[in-house]
Amino acid sequence: MHILMISDVYFPRINGVSTSIRTFITELNEQGHRVTLIAPNYHERETVFERTPLGDVIRIASRHVPFDKEDRFMQFSQITQIIEQLKLKEIDLIHIQTPFIAHYAGVNLSKHLQIPCVSTYHTLFEEYLYHYIPILPKSFWRFFARRFSSHQCNQVNAVIAPSSCVTQLLKNYGVQTDITVIPTGVDIKKYARTGKTTFRKDFNIPENKKICLNVSRIAFEKNIGFLLNVIQSVKKSCPEILLIIAGEGPAKKHYIHQVEKMDLQDNILFTGYLDHDTDLINGYHFSDVFLFSSKTETQGLVLLEAMACGLPIVSIAEMGTLDILKDSEAALISPEDVEYFSQLVLDLLNDPKQHAHLKLAAKSHALQWDTQQLTKKMSVFYNERLSKYHVK
Repeated sequence: MHILMISDVYFPRINGVSTSIRTFITELNEQGHRVTLIAPNYHERETVFERTPLGDVIRIASRHVPFDKEDRFMQFSQITQIIEQLKLKEIDLIHIQTPFIAHYAGVNLSKHLQIPCVSTYHTLFEEYLYHYIPILPKSFWRFFARRFSSHQCNQVNAVIAPSSCVTQLLKNYGVQTDITVIPTGVDIKKYARTGKTTFRKDFNIPENKKICLNVSRIAFEKNIGFLLNVIQSVKKSCPEILLIIAGEGPAKKHYIHQVEKMDLQDNILFTGYLDHDTDLINGYHFSDVFLFSSKTETQGLVLLEAMACGLPIVSIAEMGTLDILKDSEAALISPEDVEYFSQLVLDLLNDPKQHAHLKLAAKSHALQWDTQQLTKKMSVFYNERLSKYHVK
């Protein structure tokens, strides 16, 4: 099968969508499928064709997104200009990964190529837009996001939701299109192994520090301010606490300023993005606890990465994280209560027996999200859509 994926984001832009795309492309190739990816060109204002070990990548000329320096708008006209070239590729199905230019281009290509079109709903936009365009009230953006999402989902042949709660959310929005739950998996073998053992030295972390790790885009909807309050509370009983925040994002300057105001400079370390195949995996392995407080995740892929590395978790469990954390002995779940969350962190740091139990449970629990099995499910989903499309 030959799948055309199209997305408004991909590496070198680091986020959960980019990771999900690469994870599925890698395993789809292993299972004998072909994937061509359309994504923005982040470096030059022209469209280029790249041959990679994982398949063809068509980098579309793009421009900056207002209010967001990390992202790009692909030029729609540049995508329409390659339709004849795409026809020669004998593509079977289009998989849209994001709801902006990629969505409308994907729907358009589906009509021209006369093949089915599916999409994955990665992002909870009703909790997202207000932070970037606060001119209008949050209630307006929630209404807009719900109408926008339902309209787009009803334009495609089928929708993939990364968690069961997203499925219900989309149905509440008024989505009539068939929805199938297929989370993004993790390469268990990749995360089980660690590389060099100099993580503390590389980031100048004193040996006495107790390391908590958070991996996230540094954005307001990720609720990182809550974790700063947690560390301030934990510090009272454990002065050697250190929270590493690995990521970048539009709220980073705000949180750096907040750290200074809270006098937490010795307890918070912003590392920026860590290399996904080296430093990030080492960070998971050499940390003591993984902390997570986002309430807007459609899945929470970093939780699975932490579990695959055997890193115990303290987390809020809302939206997509529920599917990962419920019925799991690998994590301690907290409400959005600073003192309660802080006490769970302290208990875990001070109880080696509990820590060891969660560490073993984490590795076991992560096996349920092995990327090989979930990609097989994706392949079955693709074949079902092809079958139903050709019946019409």
